[in-house]
Amino acid sequence: MGIRFCKDGHICEIVVIDVDETTLWKELKEEPKKPPPKPKAPPDKVKAAIKIQAWWRGTLVRRTLLHAALRAWIIQRWWRRVLARLLYQRRRALLEFFAAQIWAVVRLQSWVRMWRVRLHYCRLLNAARIIQLYWRWHSCHSRGFFQGSYELTSSQMNVELNIFLGSQICQIKDCIPFPIKH
Repeated sequence: MGIRFCKDGHICEIVVIDVDETTLWKELKEEPKKPPPKPKAPPDKVKAAIKIQAWWRGTLVRRTLLHAALRAWIIQRWWRRVLARLLYQRRRALLEFFAAQIWAVVRLQSWVRMWRVRLHYCRLLNAARIIQLYWRWHSCHSRGFFQGSYELTSSQMNVELNIFLGSQICQIKDCIPFPIKH
């Protein structure tokens, strides 16, 4: 037996009677539904049972809502803790990044200052060397003097020479032989 809907919206029933394929179509009409009967006034015991059942259902609902609220609160606390940790890590990373940038800038400034001071030092050192060179040349020519003597003989010349340059003394004694032509 099977049920199917016809074109006009009524329910049709198909009944198979025997094997030689005889089919009977019955058209079923829907019966109008009767309204539910009005409840009778319950006695006192039934009213009390209904009150107890309502209280128990309310208790179960409140307990379920309390558990759901506690679970939501726990999840919110955990999530806020995770967000606070992420915010701390981001702040820490930014602080380290900016500290590295500032350290790099300070280091560059230090190198530039060192380069400028070294350049100034090299210029002063070069100027000091030039001044020393001219001072030594001037002091040698203005303060030094020569003193010497020589003696001539027929075959050689004896020379004795003393050079005084400030605090330095140089003595030269030499005997120079003459070439003899025969």
